[in-house]
Amino acid sequence: MDIPSFLASEFPDSAPENAGFHIIPVPLERTVSYGAGTQHGPAAILEASQQLEAWDGISSPGSLGFHTCEPINCEQPLDAVFADIMTAVRRALDCKAIPVTLGGEHTVSYAPMRALHDAGKTFGVLHFDAHADLRDIYEGDAFSHACVLRRAVEDCNLPLVQIGTRDYSQEEAAFRKEAKITAYDADFLARKKFPKKPLPKGFPKDVYVTFDVDGLDSSLMPATGTPSPGGLFWHEAMHILATCLKGRRLIGFDVVELAPIASLHHADFTAAKLVHALMGMAERSR
Repeated sequence: MDIPSFLASEFPDSAPENAGFHIIPVPLERTVSYGAGTQHGPAAILEASQQLEAWDGISSPGSLGFHTCEPINCEQPLDAVFADIMTAVRRALDCKAIPVTLGGEHTVSYAPMRALHDAGKTFGVLHFDAHADLRDIYEGDAFSHACVLRRAVEDCNLPLVQIGTRDYSQEEAAFRKEAKITAYDADFLARKKFPKKPLPKGFPKDVYVTFDVDGLDSSLMPATGTPSPGGLFWHEAMHILATCLKGRRLIGFDVVELAPIASLHHADFTAAKLVHALMGMAERSR
């Protein structure tokens, strides 16, 4: 591959069977509806990861081994893109590795969640985003980036908790109520402390995290298609993740919707650091 493997500056790329993490780049840009550039997100994260420290402040997730897969071919039809992502996730599971998907637009997140579901995993989803992504159809497309969590809930019956949301439609608000989805919107988080036990009763012990980088405040993360003010800041996001994952196991995650801006290195680095932080949480939850 022309781009480096994840954190190759510290850890040579491991053979698939020897890696604790399989990193799956998916440079999909198909239904973006405002700013463009998500097709360059995975490469920007991999490039920026070369500047990370191996130690995340608590542990060194790279000690489990990183294997960076070849980027998924996103010039083929969406069904084929999904099929290839699901194959990569199944390979990770066969190797007892944690699948890490790098987007690309948020649509890509459906495939790893579907692959884990089809593999018989029982898990809940933590969704960090400025948007609810619960529309049934958006701009004529049921697999728009604005519909991805609706598909996960309806197709796979996945329990869902949404965090940091602040821009969503009346349709999405109604579906949240109908589907009994727990949400900690940005305005709630600005006014109240995050609960010590935030997940609903019966939420599964195994967890998948889907993190749209526009869940972060736009001052911290301007490099995304729809940067929105009023979002999460770094330590707040880390605290919420740690609180939600306490006593649980992180079995996979994705980081999506980075749209790099030339010479704005801090946004790419923030996304790479987010990936590494989630890896550390996954390592420690094992």
